[in-house]
Amino acid sequence: MTRLVLSLLVLLTALSAAAQTRAPAPAAETPAPTSVLDGQWRGTSDGGSCNAPLDYVITIENGFVDGSAYDTTAHGPVPNLKKAPAPAPTPGLWQIHGVAKPTGAFSLISVASVKGSDRREGKLTARSEGGGLVISETSGCRRTVRLSRS
Repeated sequence: MTRLVLSLLVLLTALSAAAQTRAPAPAAETPAPTSVLDGQWRGTSDGGSCNAPLDYVITIENGFVDGSAYDTTAHGPVPNLKKAPAPAPTPGLWQIHGVAKPTGAFSLISVASVKGSDRREGKLTARSEGGGLVISETSGCRRTVRLSRS
């Protein structure tokens, strides 16, 4: 019995000593790389060939682009008094993603938030111009927006 108590005492002492030893200090974290385009960007596009301007809100962090564009003219279903087939709804919200380059043009992808199998995608071209950011649709409505930092 004394052997068991003695063994437990030795084990507890060893565990206590191990718990008291400090872990080495963490290495100084290297700051995340930043991009000259980092920040919040906002702007409203022209209507393009669809005559439907979009309000853009984009965040660039460490060169990664994430944002959205919202069609302020989009509306939900309306009563169909003529009993004719309703026109296809246009997307009201676009999600925008990509990787920003500090110089030259870079590509972005836009995906519409729509229901069902009606998946709509678009490609955008962005470039830094002066103190702003210019984004143009390469297909579809061919809208252009000049964004400024907010």
